[in-house]
Amino acid sequence: MSLQTKIMDALKDAMKSKNQVALESLRAVKSELLLAQTSGTGAEMTEEDEIKILQKLVKQRKDSAAIFTEQGRADLAEPELAQAAVIEQFLPAQLSVEEVEAIVGQIISEGGFAGMGAMGQVMGLANAKLAGSADGKTISTVVKKLLTA
Repeated sequence: MSLQTKIMDALKDAMKSKNQVALESLRAVKSELLLAQTSGTGAEMTEEDEIKILQKLVKQRKDSAAIFTEQGRADLAEPELAQAAVIEQFLPAQLSVEEVEAIVGQIISEGGFAGMGAMGQVMGLANAKLAGSADGKTISTVVKKLLTA
């Protein structure tokens, strides 16, 4: 079953159960996917493209929640985190920090990279290998840690 089909089914369930948080989240996802499809490139959307869109939406909500929390607006942060949780259900399972460290460590040793000057190269390889299974912030933190160690 494709991701869009799963989202449409979940959207129907949210409508039936009158779950407003899920409804808003899934409508936003559906909207972003439709915008990406009709962007004019003519290329068919791959599952990887769909996952990137979902990751972007989750990141936006978590960033907004962090800003609201910093400003003491927990009433606004909670709905953002709830929407992020709904969207995350459609993402593949995320790797733990230890698993990311192992993969990035392998990339560094195989390529013979050393020092912060190689960060861009390592990030490029790590992002390609870990696409969809770890967020960019985690990957970046691990790469910095391993290159400075």
